[in-house]
Amino acid sequence: MYLVGGAVRDERLGLPVKERDWCIVGATPEELVNEGYRQVGKDFPVFLHPETNEEYALARTERKTAAGYHGFEFDTSPDVTIEEDLSRRDFTINALALDDNNELIDPFNGQQDLDKRLIRHVSEAFVDLMRQIVANGEADALVPDRVWKETEAALAGPNPQLFFEALRSCGALRVVYPEVDAHFGVPQPFKWHPEIDTGMHTMMVVEQSAYLSDDIEVRFAALVHDLGKGTTRLAELPSHPGHEQRGKKLINAMADRLPLPRACRDLGLLVAEYHTHCHRAFELRDDTVVKLFEKVDAFRRSERFEQFLVACEADARGRTGFEHRDYPQAAHLREAFVAASSVDAGSIAADTDDRKIPQAIRSARVSAVRDVRKGRQLP
Repeated sequence: MYLVGGAVRDERLGLPVKERDWCIVGATPEELVNEGYRQVGKDFPVFLHPETNEEYALARTERKTAAGYHGFEFDTSPDVTIEEDLSRRDFTINALALDDNNELIDPFNGQQDLDKRLIRHVSEAFVDLMRQIVANGEADALVPDRVWKETEAALAGPNPQLFFEALRSCGALRVVYPEVDAHFGVPQPFKWHPEIDTGMHTMMVVEQSAYLSDDIEVRFAALVHDLGKGTTRLAELPSHPGHEQRGKKLINAMADRLPLPRACRDLGLLVAEYHTHCHRAFELRDDTVVKLFEKVDAFRRSERFEQFLVACEADARGRTGFEHRDYPQAAHLREAFVAASSVDAGSIAADTDDRKIPQAIRSARVSAVRDVRKGRQLP
């Protein structure tokens, strides 16, 4: 029995392991069922442990066919070795295993690549196989649950942008995430985006989000914050007027197609619509700042407001030459939010006519924000 894949990779990197996958060599499906494992796959055996509920898969090899599970034929016989199982994986840093004695199985020098922070495919055959799958139209039939599960795992990893770059390199991104693929080749104003290409910017933002936060919601928001730019009319390029609202529609369409967690969808929608407000924090009027807090539901969901600010910072830093720049807008809005939150809404409500309570509370919050901003030297 071997611990395999991302769990081994993250453990070697000193990162928290959130999910463990196991590979069993030398066993049959019948033996596992007799031991209490629950089988969840028919075409290739995957089992859930009777106590931990973790996934255990029989070691297997695979080859492309015209039939079988998504066009593959699997060999799960007991004589398949762990090295053969690892050989079918995508990147060398994922083709790692630990045996029962915690000894590393590393047939493709994945540890060396981890040390060098290098991403390599296990073999060029994997790349060719992925391109063949896309060309044959088989990627179109991917189950939405599986697409999101793999995306979620990638977003939780140390370099989530590599997942989307790998999908694009074999043509699969335009199939599973056409809204993201549409970014590439779309220009932006050089003044604000020295990298120019919107797709490149999006990958940089996802990368920055991984530096700033472990939250999948933040990283997903980074991915979708500029979706609307992929639908800008040619006559308006390189500007992107109205991309915020167009982006919201695309995120909702994505949520209809895939089983996105509500927290990911909601934060993505907020960042798509209001990230430019955050970037212009120093230019906003006091009442507009309070309206922003209300729009993102900050008074009830302060933790999500913090996620919003982090995603906006990732957007600001995800530009060529801006990677290490400070983002004072976030600190400014945090300070203003603390001031607005200090208003005693209960006392105001007790002393105000019911019809005037919302406006009275808002006015008090605007005054608090004005006081904390008054006299400050804004950039």
